[in-house]
Amino acid sequence: MRARAAGPGSGEPAVPRCRFEAMIRNGHGEAGGAERPGPGGRRAVRVWCDGCYDMVHYGHSNQLRQARAMGDHLIVGVHTDDDITLTVDGRDTYEEVKQAGRYRECKRTQGVSTTDLVGRMLLVTKAHHSSQEMSSEYREYADSFGKLSHPTPSRETLSSGGSSQCPGGRNPWTGVSQFLQTSRKIIQFASGKEPQPGEMVIYVAGAFDLFHIGHVDFLEKVHGLAERPYIIAGLHFDQEVNHYKGKNYPIMNLHERTLSVLACRYVSEVVIGAPYSVTAELLDHFKVDLVCHGKTEIMPDKDGSDPYEEPKRRGIFCQIDSGNDLTTDLIVQRIIKNRLEYEARNQKKEAKELAFLEAMRQQEARPERESDCDF
Repeated sequence: MRARAAGPGSGEPAVPRCRFEAMIRNGHGEAGGAERPGPGGRRAVRVWCDGCYDMVHYGHSNQLRQARAMGDHLIVGVHTDDDITLTVDGRDTYEEVKQAGRYRECKRTQGVSTTDLVGRMLLVTKAHHSSQEMSSEYREYADSFGKLSHPTPSRETLSSGGSSQCPGGRNPWTGVSQFLQTSRKIIQFASGKEPQPGEMVIYVAGAFDLFHIGHVDFLEKVHGLAERPYIIAGLHFDQEVNHYKGKNYPIMNLHERTLSVLACRYVSEVVIGAPYSVTAELLDHFKVDLVCHGKTEIMPDKDGSDPYEEPKRRGIFCQIDSGNDLTTDLIVQRIIKNRLEYEARNQKKEAKELAFLEAMRQQEARPERESDCDF
């Protein structure tokens, strides 16, 4: 998915298509979801962005963060399952808003793609864990997942400058990439706020793998426990998660999970590599008032002890029912069950994107040919 945002200086959002199935107003912020005026009382700048948002990850969150910063009110369009923003002949469906001068493009978050996450689930390797090197098996899969059965033009043939962004003939949007964590990425996602007097410090811990709506519902319930909550999420190391979940979990490594959780509006702070057992030192250091856990099974620590023994002893432990049964396991099972469908969909998407790249190359080459004939 390419991140795009189009927004007018005033009036209605520049929506490429008027057809839609439903609109849901987000009530966050103003009561009843009311739209606030812009600075100085001017009319609010409304921004539209769209995409598939399949298995929402921190790359999607970063797109929405950038789009939101372009105006005062953000409207997000979610495509139907088979929808795409390129026509079969490679024509840009944002052509109209571009011509109107109302198009802006968000910078893509390098190193993350839904395709890569799906590949990790299907291949069942641990190469994506933070302390592991990519295996030859995973590298081969990363170079072939979603490729068409017939030859496709490589990125080098679509760009006069050449690029290594698309090895093996994949396009730079659908292809698998590798994530590199930087302090700047963390700062972009972090709130930077410390707990204030009167706020209740609530600690939650877990893998938060493939951060999904089940996690969000849980954190929303935790957030509602206090009038002024300050939620700290402790994320376990990859090896710790793999110990109690097995297989090739976590699907996302610690650095990726950190950004995904930081992107959630209910979380104020993240402990990167938190101890599995909630210790007295941790509770005292962060001045924790309450410790919460969901309805998922609590696995004992390596020595057989209860990881929540200390908060239970202090009487500050609370178990929360989010009301949502979705788990990371269910998502993985769904992907594995529909493997062929996901691969076919990815091939279809890549074909259209490659057609777009080819059309762009021809469009860029046309002025050069015209200038060559200009005597």
